[in-house]
Amino acid sequence: MIAYIVRQSIRFPGVVVVLALTVVGYGLYVLGRANLDVFPEFSPSQVVIQTEAPGLSSELVERQVTLPLENLLAGIAGVEAIRSQSIPGLSVVTVVFQDGSDVFRSRQMVGERLGGAAAQLPEGVDRPVITPLTSSASTVLGVGLTSARRSLMEVRSLVDATIRPHLMAVPGVAEVNVFGGEVQQWQIQVDPEKLIHRELALSEVTSAARRATGVLPGGAIQNSNQRIMIDTQAQPNSVDELGRSLLKMKGGQVLRFADVATVTQGPAPSISAAAINGTPGVFLFIQGQLGANTRAVTQGLEKALRELGPLLASENVTLHGGLFRPANFIETAVSNVRRDLMVGSALVVAVLFLFLFNARTALICATAIPVSLLGAVLVLDAFGIGLNIMVLGGLAIALGEVVDDAIIDTENIFRRLRLNLAAGNPVPVEQVVRDASLEVRSSVVFATFIVALVFVPLLTLSGIAGKLFAPLGVAYIFAILASLVVALSLTPALCFLLLARGPLKAADPPFVRWLKPRYMRLLARIDRAPGRVLSL
Repeated sequence: MIAYIVRQSIRFPGVVVVLALTVVGYGLYVLGRANLDVFPEFSPSQVVIQTEAPGLSSELVERQVTLPLENLLAGIAGVEAIRSQSIPGLSVVTVVFQDGSDVFRSRQMVGERLGGAAAQLPEGVDRPVITPLTSSASTVLGVGLTSARRSLMEVRSLVDATIRPHLMAVPGVAEVNVFGGEVQQWQIQVDPEKLIHRELALSEVTSAARRATGVLPGGAIQNSNQRIMIDTQAQPNSVDELGRSLLKMKGGQVLRFADVATVTQGPAPSISAAAINGTPGVFLFIQGQLGANTRAVTQGLEKALRELGPLLASENVTLHGGLFRPANFIETAVSNVRRDLMVGSALVVAVLFLFLFNARTALICATAIPVSLLGAVLVLDAFGIGLNIMVLGGLAIALGEVVDDAIIDTENIFRRLRLNLAAGNPVPVEQVVRDASLEVRSSVVFATFIVALVFVPLLTLSGIAGKLFAPLGVAYIFAILASLVVALSLTPALCFLLLARGPLKAADPPFVRWLKPRYMRLLARIDRAPGRVLSL
């Protein structure tokens, strides 16, 4: 089969070159649209359930919320472990599924079990919520907001009402976590002495506040040909209106909230704080969805923040963008790999030209680098493997190897062509190129597979180590195998096109002529003392 590939490549060199150019062009297209991320997805398949339990201590949260949820979720198919955390006012239950489980199917099964969870939880505990599906390195951007003229409450209100919904609309965003600032509330600050004087219980104030601020349906009026919906507008529009709202009728006397409490606008009890460069402010941690393109999502978020620029300027709010930006790491890694490719290609060309003193041979060998690496990118894309630092690392490591097969093939063809030129009865050039390529095919194939097998143990690692390093091994192996295909097809075709029809000097290149006698003298000294050399 290998001999057939070599013969057909020499027979139809133009077709092989066109196919190689197609691989390069399509590879660049896929590379420009590839999913770029920091790390491979290394977290296990898991579903996280959060349940808020306001006012409950850690012990009560564990006993009244966490344990019932764990019992409810036990027995789901494919569950490997259930872990939990119980802190004051919050229960976090993590259901870990077996490796390879479909995370969307797992979330569906957990959601079905949670359908009846509300009935088993104490009154006042919120409904259990499955957190958004994010990747292991989910944070795609961190930005801050400060203001010298606006209060922390005003900045936080702007974030919650305008900025956060605008950022959530960006494709690929799973969640926007907000830290710091002061959450605005209408507060009824009850005076206990006035409450006792009016003979009222705190529960009566709570019930009245719920009635005064809640949205109640007004029903409808129906006649013979239509139904008219009644839209009630009875909710207070300001703190003053809430203070004048009815608390209770007692003995013919109207009691209002302002009679027993101070009704004011104030911040909710704080559970987080943030400082931007030493200035109190609001910090936004933006999480990306599982499998989202970190770089593309970052660019979309930055575009959305630019759209908010005029609004922030009018509100005298300063945006501190890119405080945490993993895309910088990705762009730096891509830039480094691009630089390594250029430097590596230049070194290959320089060394080949130095030893062979022929620019065409250097060009033939150098073409193996982009074709092999871009061919590996195409294979990775076909298997759904995105580009991350481990994949780029595998391609960078393979840079020095992908050109080896082409060098062996090109050098042997070049040598055979020179010998054929010096012979008295030269054979057809096509036969020389074919025989020279087939002469080294065993060495090329065996060496390539041996080098590729070195990285196979990386594919057998389990756990987080396996998920991190397996993409590096896969990228390296694909690049090495792609270089073998190039050496058996493109390299003979280019040698036939560029070397067979051009002038070749029969004499050794200048550097080889200078090096050969010195090497012969060194070799003679080694032959005289082989034991010392082996000992050394």
